[in-house]
Amino acid sequence: MTFQIIHFLTDLLKDPIIQLGFKEVIARELVRGILILFILLLSLFVYKITQGPFIKYLEKLSTNTNMQWDNYLVERRVFHRLLNFIPLILIYILIPPVLAKTNFLTFSQSLINALFIILAMMTLDAFLNAVLDIYAKTSISKEISIRPFVQVFKLVLYFVTVILLLSLILQKTPLYFLSGLGALTAVLMFVFKDVLMGFVAGIQLIANKMVAPKDWIEMPKYGADGDVIEITLTTVKVKNFDNTITTIPTYALINESFKNWRNMSLSGGRRIKRYVNIDISSIKFCNNEMLEKFRRVQLISGVIMERQEEIKLYNEKQSVDESTLVNGRRLTNIGIFRTYVEEYLKQHPMIHNEMTFLVRQLSPRENGLPIEIYVFCTDTNWANYEKVQADIFDHILAVVPEFELRVFQEPTGSDFQSLSK
Repeated sequence: MTFQIIHFLTDLLKDPIIQLGFKEVIARELVRGILILFILLLSLFVYKITQGPFIKYLEKLSTNTNMQWDNYLVERRVFHRLLNFIPLILIYILIPPVLAKTNFLTFSQSLINALFIILAMMTLDAFLNAVLDIYAKTSISKEISIRPFVQVFKLVLYFVTVILLLSLILQKTPLYFLSGLGALTAVLMFVFKDVLMGFVAGIQLIANKMVAPKDWIEMPKYGADGDVIEITLTTVKVKNFDNTITTIPTYALINESFKNWRNMSLSGGRRIKRYVNIDISSIKFCNNEMLEKFRRVQLISGVIMERQEEIKLYNEKQSVDESTLVNGRRLTNIGIFRTYVEEYLKQHPMIHNEMTFLVRQLSPRENGLPIEIYVFCTDTNWANYEKVQADIFDHILAVVPEFELRVFQEPTGSDFQSLSK
């Protein structure tokens, strides 16, 4: 059908040209050139239609649907590249009848086939990018990254495209080129060493759920302390908290140790582990005046009365001589302070009471007796966590003198100045 139409148009155009005084051979070539130009202009017109009104209609249609995947296909220009096949198919159908029985037929067919291969590769590449965007919006993407696998698929796609293009240009079968790759295996292994190691490491990272996008990781060797923003075939990009970017080889996350804070975020509690050094010389037994003062503290008034009753019964049972402080059991200001800190943290709205909760003494040191607070904050956001922690220790440091204790610190210039006076 196509050949008959082209033959009819050739005869229709050839006769007027011959009548103008041109030879039949020249007239035939002129007609062929006119038809090729007409086909190219027709293809250009179809291209403008598909990439203009038609693609705008598809974009509008995608925005009106409830689905999101079609929006990503439009953004990644998948539909744009698919529609490019229409003018190319038009050329593929119309050019061979025009160039029939000429030396340019084989060249034109090879060129059109090469364009088909390149366009197919570009379409698949855009589709894979859209798949990554769609996958990034799913909940599972927070635990498993498929970017390394997509990149491997792209490498295979590019490799196959190059082989097919070479087979078209050199008029050889693809097997001809593949058979010659055996001798280059060692070279390819050396060149793509990082790619292969990264691919294997990527599989292990994903299979073991060791790291995923948006995880906070620490790897001091590479200066990494921030959120993972991208996991590729060969590298893992980390955006540090100072807004710098650190690039880590993927296989380094398998061969070396790193800290992942993901479970901290998922658990709903972030640890507060800090201590206050108490001057040992300020620690003492509580007298009646002190106990009366401490009983007015609402958080611990009930606890103090219970402890006093418990100690009184114990001392009476053991017939303790209370004329000397060292005999029997007595309350200390450091013990009551520790009890106060416990009660204060228990009623604090931002402290997790179902996780590890400790207010303990550490071993005395040259800089005093450390009272360590080991609890978990319910807000894992860094800024909020730091604010909660600061508020807690603001209060604890301010309340220490109320228990006739002193916070230990190294002597400062003002201390020496007061001594000199």
